[in-house]
Amino acid sequence: MKTFKNLQLVRHGVILKETLRQVAKSQRDGLALLGRGVEREALSEIDLSLPHALVLSGVRRCGKSTLLRQLMPKAGGYCYFNFEDTRISGFEAGDFQKLNEVLEEEYGAVSRYFFDEIQNVGRWELFVRQMLDKGKKFVITGSNASLLSRELGTRLTGRHLNLELFPFSFKEMLALRKEKPSAKAFEEYLSQGGFPEFLKSGNPEILRELLNDVIARDILVRHGLRESKTAKEMALYLITNAGKTFSYNSLKKTFSLGSVNTAISFVSYFEDAYLLFTVPKFDYSLKKQLVNPKKVYAIDNGLAQANSVSFSQDLGRMLENAVFLQLRRKYKSESVYYHAGEKECDFVVKEKGRITTALQVCHMLTEDNRERELGGLLEALDKFKLDNGLIITRDQEDELAVNGRKISVKPAWKWMLG
Repeated sequence: MKTFKNLQLVRHGVILKETLRQVAKSQRDGLALLGRGVEREALSEIDLSLPHALVLSGVRRCGKSTLLRQLMPKAGGYCYFNFEDTRISGFEAGDFQKLNEVLEEEYGAVSRYFFDEIQNVGRWELFVRQMLDKGKKFVITGSNASLLSRELGTRLTGRHLNLELFPFSFKEMLALRKEKPSAKAFEEYLSQGGFPEFLKSGNPEILRELLNDVIARDILVRHGLRESKTAKEMALYLITNAGKTFSYNSLKKTFSLGSVNTAISFVSYFEDAYLLFTVPKFDYSLKKQLVNPKKVYAIDNGLAQANSVSFSQDLGRMLENAVFLQLRRKYKSESVYYHAGEKECDFVVKEKGRITTALQVCHMLTEDNRERELGGLLEALDKFKLDNGLIITRDQEDELAVNGRKISVKPAWKWMLG
C-alpha cells in the first residue's frame, strides 16, 4: 500500500509542502542578491493601485523578472514565486493552496503576488480569480501570448490588464551603458539589439542558445511537436527575412509541408512565443487583410544577426526591423500595417479607427532612391488624407515640401528618443 501511494504521488505531481518552502526561500534569497537593473520605460506606465491582475508578457530573457523586481518596492506585503524552477516541475493547479500557505508563512501577510512564468501551470487562472475575489492583487509574467490571453479571456474577463515587454529600447541600452545619444551609439544598437544579457557580455552564443531555448520550450514542447528541424529552419528563414513579404503557401512549398494550415500553425507558434511578428497589408476589408501577403519582423536585430549571416549584410532591413520594434513598443499589434498600392509605404498606424501616421524607412535617402521612397509615402498620404509624412533614415535630417505636404526626414536615433 505504501508503494502504491508513492506511485500515486508521482503520477499526480503532488509536491510536498516542505519542497515548496525550500524553493520559495531560495528564490527569495536569490532576489536579494540581484540588483534592480536598468529602469524599464514600462515602469512609468504601471499603476499598482488598480484592482486588476497585471499581466506582463514577452519573449524569454527580455527582462520581465527584472521589471518585477523594480515593481516590488512599490508594493506592500508582497511575495514572489517563479514557476520555471525545475524543482517544482510537477506543480499542478491543486498545489496552489499549499503554495499559498507557504508564501504566507515565509513572507507574512500577503496582499500582492508576483508570479513569474505562470503559464507553465495548467488552470492557474482559477487560483488567481479566487484570490482576486478576496481582494488580493497580482503581477504575472509569461512568455506565451495566446496561452495567457486564452486563459485570461475565459476566467479573468474584465479583471486583468496586459502589458507587453520587449528587449531594451535604444534609450534603455544607453542607460545600461551610461552613454549619451549619438549616431555611433545607435549603430551599435542597430546590430546588437536589446537583449540585456547579450548587451552586458557581448557573447553571441547567448543569442544562439536563446533561439534554441524558445524553439524547444515555447514551441516544440508546448505544442507537442516533433519537427524540430523544420521549426528551426522556418524560424531562421522568417527572422532573417525581416522586412520582406511572405505567404503561407510559399512557406508550404519551401519547407515541403503537408498543408497550408501547417504553415499557418507554425507562424502562429512563433508569434505566440514573441520570436517574430507579422504585419498585414492595410485594407478596409478584413477578409482581404487575411489573404494578402504579410510582412515579417524579428523580435531583435541582435538575435537575427547572431543566427544568420545574410541579415547583417542588409543595413536597410536592419533599420526597418528596429523601427518596427519601436512602433510596436508604442502601439498594439492590430494598429501597425504596411500599405501597398502602385508603390509601397513601410508602415501606417491606425488609431481610433483611422490611419493617423504614414512612415517610410530608408537607410540613406539619395537622388537615386528619392523618387521611389517619396512615391510610396505620398501615395499613402493621399489615400489616407494626411498632411504630414515621416522618413526615418540612419543619420539624415531634412524637411521637404512635396505636393503641398510636409515630409520630415529624421535620423532613427533621434526619432527613437522622441
